[in-house]
Amino acid sequence: MNSESVDLNLNEYVTAMIGGQLFGLPIRRVQDVFIPDRLTRVPLAPAEIAGVLNLRGRIVTLIDLGLRLGLAHEGNSGPAMAIGVEFRGESFGLLIDSVGEVLKLDGAALEPNPINLDPRLAAVSTGIFRLDGQLLIVIDVDRILGVPGQAAAA
Repeated sequence: MNSESVDLNLNEYVTAMIGGQLFGLPIRRVQDVFIPDRLTRVPLAPAEIAGVLNLRGRIVTLIDLGLRLGLAHEGNSGPAMAIGVEFRGESFGLLIDSVGEVLKLDGAALEPNPINLDPRLAAVSTGIFRLDGQLLIVIDVDRILGVPGQAAAA
């Protein structure tokens, strides 16, 4: 078996911690990772919309993933981090507690969501990976940004 056929089943995920839970976002959907700066609040926006900011000339809407998923942010000493993604031609930043490493995981090891997974997490997850001592929940970017309750960009 050559290495090329093995690599075909590998998927890369950018890992992130939110409320003590490990999440993975497909690397092909991640544009950048940044520290939110000069955030402007949006009047009358849902609480999960943390605000908007200018990131290298683009207006980015910052979504608080902790609030969106019903997870409490951990009180870490470092600055808040955000993962930049694009959805329907618009730029979004997903506010997280911390960013981890990029993991290459075998697609065959992806399992369906467990039946006891919190429904809010199950609604935005494409499955899980069992890693050493913890679960990595794979986030579907389209689902996380398309969850009902988000104000339509006007």
